[in-house]
Amino acid sequence: MNKGKIKKADKENKPTKKTVVFGWLGERRDADPAKWRPTVALGEFKDLSIERLELFYMPREKNEKIRKQVIADLKKTVSPRPIEVVEHPMPFDVPWDFDEVYGKLFDFMKDYPFDLEKERYMVHIKTGTHIWQICFFLLAESRFFPGKILQSFDPNQPEEKVIGQYKIIDFDLSKRKQIMSRFEQARQKDIALLKLGIETRNKEYNNLIEEIGQVAVDAEQILLLGGTGVGKTQLARNIFKIKQLEGEFVVINVATLQGDQLKSALFGHVKGAFTGADKDRCGLMLKAHNGLLFLDEIGELGLEEQAMLLDAMENKYFYPVGSDKQVYSNFQLIAATNQNLDKLVAVGKFREDLLARINLWTFTLPGLKNRKEDIEPNIAFELKNCKRKAEFDEVAWERFKSFANEEASWRSNFRDLKAAITRMAALSDNGYIRLETVIREIDRLKKIWNAQTKVDDDMILLQTVLGEELVATLDLFDAVQLAKVIRVCRESKTYADAGRKLFQQSQKNKTSENDGDRLAKYLKKYGLNWTSVTDAASV
Repeated sequence: MNKGKIKKADKENKPTKKTVVFGWLGERRDADPAKWRPTVALGEFKDLSIERLELFYMPREKNEKIRKQVIADLKKTVSPRPIEVVEHPMPFDVPWDFDEVYGKLFDFMKDYPFDLEKERYMVHIKTGTHIWQICFFLLAESRFFPGKILQSFDPNQPEEKVIGQYKIIDFDLSKRKQIMSRFEQARQKDIALLKLGIETRNKEYNNLIEEIGQVAVDAEQILLLGGTGVGKTQLARNIFKIKQLEGEFVVINVATLQGDQLKSALFGHVKGAFTGADKDRCGLMLKAHNGLLFLDEIGELGLEEQAMLLDAMENKYFYPVGSDKQVYSNFQLIAATNQNLDKLVAVGKFREDLLARINLWTFTLPGLKNRKEDIEPNIAFELKNCKRKAEFDEVAWERFKSFANEEASWRSNFRDLKAAITRMAALSDNGYIRLETVIREIDRLKKIWNAQTKVDDDMILLQTVLGEELVATLDLFDAVQLAKVIRVCRESKTYADAGRKLFQQSQKNKTSENDGDRLAKYLKKYGLNWTSVTDAASV
């Protein structure tokens, strides 16, 4: 006996798997026998032999006639043998509710007696609600439904007897890789947009942007932290582009507005709500409906406005100033600040519940000084985007590169860098930035930064004397004045000596009689006295 021939004969006689299709009765598409009906067409494809159809339908009176007609017509189709139809009535309270549809289909599949040795499975997605189709797609993609997608196509030729076409979609690994590569290309495009197309090299920053790219589309609230000029506004604008929302990108800088003016700008007002409100105003929050509200310098928002913002975020409804009728706005929010919100919460200047609401996704943008690897590509970017096109000559470039990487403080970060490049390009000689221009620009930047350092030194002094929490409650006007008073006290021997220096003009005009007492009362407003001021560690 020839064993090889027996094996070949066994292989030829091996039974093929039966094809089982899961489908939904189309209440509209399967209803008219005069038109192409997707479910009936399953039995008309000559090269697709289907042994069994697992037919789902909504058990309601109007479907009875359609169901019976479809089953009867399937028995008349050209399939090699009559298709066995197994009916599955599946009632839904809301056929468009994802949780309900997915849950019932999941439970059905969990108990279904799949036999992969003898049967192959497909799901027909031409009929049924979009939710039903999406749910079955997800079940197939996750392999919880162990089969392929069967997609049929309407011939769009009603005047002819045309069967139509079909396509079988398999989630095999090679096709999955193709799909995933497209997702990766789209993701990299988003990352490039977030970075303005700049080939940044700093690992910390690149990791940060990667994470923002992952959550940008779905996150309804984002908090951006970082110093002045690190790019919070531009980043927010690019996140908006990635989101592709229907509404607008609306910006409000809280630090530029106060009181009724701020409330009106943010929430709107009705005519007569306050002095000067001579007509209704819709407000920027309403303008951001279905869009994105970028709230810059949120740390400057007053407690009352914070409460109103929190309520609007949670309920999507808010009251315009002076109105007793709520308005609706489905806005998303990106907030930004260069302040430490946790410290503001500690001193009662920021609501803890609002901070908890906005800091689900919090990203701290590093300053330019901490991204030295990115200085050169950013210089190239700024030169490219200058109105006046220019480039550095070799000597000028080496000097500015050395300054930018080793000497510069970049206090206002990219804002400083952009301003410097813009100025040097404007002063360029025949399209070249020369060494003399670089030297003048370096001197200009150092003077600007030295003046800013003086203000910072004052704040450090006050923190040493008063503590960070109390300093956080001071207006800049009061802080600068108090710092000067403390410095004068430290240079003097007594209250009287310091008073004479501080109130010298008053003495000349004879409007001050006891300068030492006047100074003591001033310090007492801040809980200070001579000892606490002069004994504090100098800075």
